[in-house]
Amino acid sequence: MAHRKFRFAVQASSGRSREEWAEKARKIEGLGYSSLLIPDHFDDQLAPMPAMMAAADATTTLRVGTLVLDNDYKHPLVHAKEAATIDVLSGGRLEFGLGAGWMRTDYDAAGIAYDSPGVRISRFKEGLTIIKSLFADGRANFSGTYYTIVDHEGTPKPVQKPIPILVGGGGKRVLSIAAREANIISINFNLEQGVVNRTTMQTGGAASTEEKIGWIRAAAGARFDGLELSVTVFVAVVTDDQAGMAERIAPGFGMSPAEVLDSPHALIGSVDQIVDVLQARRERYGISYIAFSGDGFERLAPVVARLAGT
Repeated sequence: MAHRKFRFAVQASSGRSREEWAEKARKIEGLGYSSLLIPDHFDDQLAPMPAMMAAADATTTLRVGTLVLDNDYKHPLVHAKEAATIDVLSGGRLEFGLGAGWMRTDYDAAGIAYDSPGVRISRFKEGLTIIKSLFADGRANFSGTYYTIVDHEGTPKPVQKPIPILVGGGGKRVLSIAAREANIISINFNLEQGVVNRTTMQTGGAASTEEKIGWIRAAAGARFDGLELSVTVFVAVVTDDQAGMAERIAPGFGMSPAEVLDSPHALIGSVDQIVDVLQARRERYGISYIAFSGDGFERLAPVVARLAGT
């Protein structure tokens, strides 16, 4: 697989006002990040669709996207229409991220049935098929187990042809669907338990990541070289005491300090060390699109300045 150039994103969703959110988006753009990606949960965060549009309005080149929308929260026709509208109004800057849904507390809060992973993934697969057909030219028809679309023309049509589809997941079935259908694959922890705990965290290690990429490669076939592989870094610490910081963080991951330093979901060290680690991980895994989770993106700006576009 030929190495892609590095891109960087910020996964963020908090803003107490229009001005604060717009300023955050402009700062992310100014620091050289490619994208602002927004999760989709019912806890204390901005709603993805209006937040993406506000961020796009506040910037000129920053891409906006979701990491990731839960397929179960809206009918796929609604997802497609809202996403295409954002692509049009942003001038073609949308990255459309979709997943099968995982966080049990969201479903409990909304009174949505928390079906088995197999059912949620099957529904997600149908939803993704419908959304892609509504983005495309021509009328869409679909008759599945969960959804039906009857001779419907998806409008507006997106500016990008095609809109980049990002699928996030950590299990074999979702990653295999992503390998066949997506343009960008966000390799995540295995979240089938519906909560983040030590068992979940242990699925984010180096060996697990290699296994996940093996699943993607097998399912993608000839598509593999055209895929952009991504990972979200949930713990990023710029420090001159790499070993000491790894020692402090390791219990939260349920890993040894060495395993934490090897996990694609963590970055610990000086700017030089982090740059070296990201280059080594790209060589090892083919991962070139790095999303930093949370509002600590400014301290990673020197890394972005060194690697973005290289």
